[in-house]
Amino acid sequence: MSNSLVKSQLEEVSEFLGTTVKDLEEYLNVTTKDSLLHEQNANEDYYKSLLSNLRRLVVYCEEGYEACNIVLNNEVFHKIAAEKTLYKIFHQCIEEFFSPKNDSWYEDSRSAYTGKNSIKFHQEVAPSLSDLIKRLESGFQSVREDLEYYETDYRTKMINPSNYKI
Repeated sequence: MSNSLVKSQLEEVSEFLGTTVKDLEEYLNVTTKDSLLHEQNANEDYYKSLLSNLRRLVVYCEEGYEACNIVLNNEVFHKIAAEKTLYKIFHQCIEEFFSPKNDSWYEDSRSAYTGKNSIKFHQEVAPSLSDLIKRLESGFQSVREDLEYYETDYRTKMINPSNYKI
């Protein structure tokens, strides 16, 4: 991939992560386990798990956002650093969204064929939480499709490193 294409992707991902961090922080700053329980009665431990996943996700997205800006603000654009940053964002942010550490929600892969949201919860959750995930999902899906290249490219380089300069 050319430097300009990688830089363009990094700029788009940076913008996406900045918006995502803002949305998650706004939600987490006003939402408590008790407010979720008041909104929709459910298992208290499940809400703890959901909020824990959201906090982890916002940290990963913040780190990715900062990494993007460091690479973009360098005097000279370093393509390899940009690609590594995008690869890390794919693994930390995107995969954490679709498959969180403690499986508080999951991705229904069949939803891709129906045009519906693919994130499903194991229990019914507060509408505000469900709405947040629905709002975020399309952006994460779009970035995942854009960054899947780095996943395959990186694996190819690791399997056959003699063919590539790193």
